[in-house]
Amino acid sequence: MSVFHGAEGANDDGADGTYGNEQTGRSERTFAALPPARGGGFARTWWGQAWLKALEDTALDSAQLKLGRRHARAGAVGAVSVRPGRITAVVQDRDRTAHRSDVLLQELGAADWDRFLDMVADRAGHIAALLDRDMPPQLVEDAAAAGVELLPGIGDLEPSCGCEAWDHCAHTAALCYQMARLLDQDPFVLLLLRGRGEEALLGELQARSAARAQAYAPDQDDEGTATSGGAPGAEAGVPAAEAFAAQEGLPPLPPPPPPVSEAGAAPALGGGTPPAPGVDVPALEFLIGDTAERARRLLAEALSTWHADAPPVSGPTPAEDLVRLAAAGPPAPVAERLATASGRDARGLAAAVRAWRQGGPAGLAVLEEEWNPGPEALARATTGLAAAWADEGDRPRFRVTRNRWTVVGSDAQLRLGRDGGWWPYRKEQGRWLPSGPPDEDPAAALASLLAEERT
Repeated sequence: MSVFHGAEGANDDGADGTYGNEQTGRSERTFAALPPARGGGFARTWWGQAWLKALEDTALDSAQLKLGRRHARAGAVGAVSVRPGRITAVVQDRDRTAHRSDVLLQELGAADWDRFLDMVADRAGHIAALLDRDMPPQLVEDAAAAGVELLPGIGDLEPSCGCEAWDHCAHTAALCYQMARLLDQDPFVLLLLRGRGEEALLGELQARSAARAQAYAPDQDDEGTATSGGAPGAEAGVPAAEAFAAQEGLPPLPPPPPPVSEAGAAPALGGGTPPAPGVDVPALEFLIGDTAERARRLLAEALSTWHADAPPVSGPTPAEDLVRLAAAGPPAPVAERLATASGRDARGLAAAVRAWRQGGPAGLAVLEEEWNPGPEALARATTGLAAAWADEGDRPRFRVTRNRWTVVGSDAQLRLGRDGGWWPYRKEQGRWLPSGPPDEDPAAALASLLAEERT
């Protein structure tokens, strides 16, 4: 834990120095270089994993992310300086070339901090969690309900590196992976990055909590006897459930908009005034049409009977969205640009589109990911395979490589998804390609593939 009342403090392992301004509450903490990470993930806590998701959903070059992970795992990230709006470290390449790397995150404004501090001060459990170096999901959800986003999202982590890369490079990626380890240890590091040091934040919380306690404390007469004072109207309060049931003073909701059966046609932009240099008219027309169709689908979901009970679904990552756009059937020049941006050749993009049409983001992940099922997942898979073919003599022989079961002597393969579904794959022109939607029954997933081979 950091020392609150000194110009310089240290955490439990002596790796943290804290410097600040008592009047503004702005401070800087410097963490000594962490030792190399041997195996396992970089983040154990859910908020550390959310930080890494913001990085991985933002970066366009997965190869740079992989190299950044190797840098961080090898201990190539030096001391990390954390201050409002910025983290900084020197990261070394394998050849010992050093690069100053910064990652920027927008600070919260004064109004955001007021809402956040009021929300936390009203909930003793949130204060206790922060003091215990914990950030429960309910705290982040309550902050979001108050209009304050604590955790970064897509595009919020802005890179700046001495190697002059325009996107996240291996150096800024390594810094972010190292930062996840620091966030695991202390969520106050995230709050400092958002603009408030630990000492100033706890001081404000203490002041607000004391003010609330005083406001709701009963008044006392000259002899110290409690009177009927206190917060105005406290005795005449109405339970929240009754207030909402009565709907007193609440205007009725407007009627929902009518459903839209199909998206409107995109306007033709090719005639009239010539476009400005660099404006791709067919691409722009395609994006307008795609946006209209997505809006129609979002409206249909919002009007559905199950919408209120369905958890929110995050949108596709930039890499996934490239494939989604390609699956929408763009003009050939636009498809070529999408293939180039995705780092795939024409065949690779066609395979990705095929996987997307079979299962969206999950289908694309099965195409591109190769992972080792854990003991529980492997046991369930083995049990499912045994149950699918009651007669062991009818069961095909498989060659197992990680999450892929290839039928021996055949161009058929089953891939186990992370959700436990079995995805059928067929080798076509030397490449494994998805051949249908997933099925919980491996035999059903494989049946159509083997039937095609027999015919």
